[in-house]
Amino acid sequence: MLISCGVSSLVIDSLCDRARQQNAAVACFYFDFAAQNEQSSESVLGALLKQVVRGLEEVPGEIARAYEDQEKVIGGRGLQLADIVKMLQITSSRKRTFVCMDGLDECVPGNRAKLLDSLSKILEESPGTRVFVTGRPQIRPELRRRLAGKVTSLSISPKRDDIIGYIHARLAEDKVTDPNIMDSSLREDILRKIPKDISEM
Repeated sequence: MLISCGVSSLVIDSLCDRARQQNAAVACFYFDFAAQNEQSSESVLGALLKQVVRGLEEVPGEIARAYEDQEKVIGGRGLQLADIVKMLQITSSRKRTFVCMDGLDECVPGNRAKLLDSLSKILEESPGTRVFVTGRPQIRPELRRRLAGKVTSLSISPKRDDIIGYIHARLAEDKVTDPNIMDSSLREDILRKIPKDISEM
């Protein structure tokens, strides 16, 4: 997860810099294993929709009306998945949109299936939309199946020397902040264990 977060952050920062110059929208979502129950396909796509709408100069009438209609329902029912998909189709067909999702493998399989099927529908209506996803290799077959013909995958694996170099740099920063923060035994444990655990991911 450390490596994918780093890659996603770089991609998102780069897209945000370009988006300002090219009048494009960038929306991102970071999956969290500890919050799986809160990350339904509706909540994920709803969060992405909010980000895209915030970047528009004017909220499209269809979207404003849909929100107003939902507020009239008893208890102010949230938007349904089909409504959110339709709204993302509307917004992304009007403005080039980049969707970034980090750690998709952390999403519950049933929610992940609905999410990918929804993204497939959005891409059909908005061919200018681009989706960037990180995740462990086991989700690659599902991505290819559910986003058939719309996927290019790239394997990124951390190199042990890069991980060790990064850890050395962080430990050096900590030592500057507080020279007594750890003893040599803890430092050796960190340098031995973390590179091994990350390379197994």
